[in-house]
Amino acid sequence: MITNETYQLADGAPIPKLGLGTWLIDDDKAAQAVRDAVECGYRLIDTAQAYGNEVGVGEGVRTASVPRDQLFVGSKIAAEIKDYDGAKRSIDETLSKMGLDYLDQMIIHSPEPWGHFHNGSNHYYQGNLEVWRALEEAKEVGKVREIGVSNFLEDDLENIIGNSSEAPAVNQILFHVGHTPRDLVTFCQAHNILVEAYSPVAHGALLHDSQLEAMAGRYGVSVPQLCIRYVIQCGAVALPKTANPEHMRANAQLDFVISGEDMDYLAGASEVDYGADSAFPVFSGR
Repeated sequence: MITNETYQLADGAPIPKLGLGTWLIDDDKAAQAVRDAVECGYRLIDTAQAYGNEVGVGEGVRTASVPRDQLFVGSKIAAEIKDYDGAKRSIDETLSKMGLDYLDQMIIHSPEPWGHFHNGSNHYYQGNLEVWRALEEAKEVGKVREIGVSNFLEDDLENIIGNSSEAPAVNQILFHVGHTPRDLVTFCQAHNILVEAYSPVAHGALLHDSQLEAMAGRYGVSVPQLCIRYVIQCGAVALPKTANPEHMRANAQLDFVISGEDMDYLAGASEVDYGADSAFPVFSGR
């Protein structure tokens, strides 16, 4: 089962190849979603301060059917926090909300506040270094075990790498069929930064793609299974979001291998039209 498979982070620690994303899962439904995911074999649970569901996710972790030390739990420092004191305080607030003694992973949600996301006006280099310092200190005292970033491009990563004592362990990015940022992935791999892929099914935008449906049919799988398998074969952690136990189970049924020819096709697929979901910053870049 893919839920038993792991990658190795730069420090040698294992991280599951498949995890549960919790974006847009309401706080009052998050605990049950986490418990259901754990029952389905998931061991990586991903949330964020911005998701507004850390309380529920934490409850789910604490009341799950496996011990805390068998789970890999991560959250993210809100994008608008770009100072040391604010970041340090937010880490403690997250631990308090979740009712946990430590997080397996804490990352910076974005190099820029969402209102300025990748518009080139301000890279917030100094602010990100301040937040990174708070993360390094949290790791030193055991509040966080792995630290990383999300949505960081090469320049943003170079700022951290060149001005800090350690590189990010992970970079969580938008990565799916129709959006495969090869240069960024290659850069991360060259610096031993593991890529984590959020929205591996493009928030549902790929579900009715006729060519993907035909390819999935040849493998006897669904389009989501094909898309999640693609991300994992690219060497990234896949973080599909769902609160539906049936979908959780289906997303973990990945005992097939995509051929090299089909991988090449998927890697070169044209950009996805997100439709109504283009309004979200993580899709639109605004």
